[in-house]
Amino acid sequence: MFQRFTEKARRVVFFARFEASRYGSPSIETEHLLLGLMREDPGLITTFVGHPDFVAWIREDIEERITLREPISTALEMPLASDCKKVLNLACEEADRLNHRSVETGHLLIALLEVKKSTASDVLKARGVKAIEVREKLAKMVEITPGLVTTSGSRIDQQWHEKARLALDDFLAGLKWHKADELIKSFAENAQLIDVLGNIWNRDEIHKNFETLFAPYAKKNAAPHVEKTFEGQRGQFVAIVLWKNAVLASMERIWVHRMTIILVREAEVWRILLMQVTPVQRPPV
Repeated sequence: MFQRFTEKARRVVFFARFEASRYGSPSIETEHLLLGLMREDPGLITTFVGHPDFVAWIREDIEERITLREPISTALEMPLASDCKKVLNLACEEADRLNHRSVETGHLLIALLEVKKSTASDVLKARGVKAIEVREKLAKMVEITPGLVTTSGSRIDQQWHEKARLALDDFLAGLKWHKADELIKSFAENAQLIDVLGNIWNRDEIHKNFETLFAPYAKKNAAPHVEKTFEGQRGQFVAIVLWKNAVLASMERIWVHRMTIILVREAEVWRILLMQVTPVQRPPV
């Protein structure tokens, strides 16, 4: 489902999970998605309301409508409620309707408004936000552009380039909440990882030690930034990703890593062939 979601849209879901655990909810509800949307893209909603205090109003409205419980650990499994699943599916449909390739935060906002009798919809509509107005403005705000241009410039190459980037984004976002058994599928059979300490791991070793190897990137404050992507030789896709706040207990708490990732195409799927992590920066003393 999340392959079409932009990095910002995926972070909305991540923040929604955090909000659900903060309020002690057993599942991620539409109101948590709305709160996650406000954390990731606070300017989006104020664009349609025009008042800087609107974000604070929404949280107050939500807290008046929900049952406040003791916070629970973010490490616990947190399923999506049925209305929340509807929102994510409707966001994809909204992107199709507007002829947008990717699902953006604006599509999530429209979808939240479209799920009738949900807490998020009721709160937004009570403040005068309407789906039709958001849709009209979004159509003007989001520029419809052709696919990414690759070396050859052909439409097929552009599509494969986009699929490689989606596979990359899906893996990076998945480090926040997916398990090793799921994410190991992103690695090719002969994949290798060179970690920040210079150790080399094969695919089986990566799988067995997944949680330890990728623990710095699953932390709440760890944030990836794709610095550059380009095509390598023979259909390879190369990405350079900068991770901030990826704190390690060893090596004097290195907190910025640069992750170079090479993906290769296996049949119809892009998988990680090689990943190398290098230390970049340490926090100030």
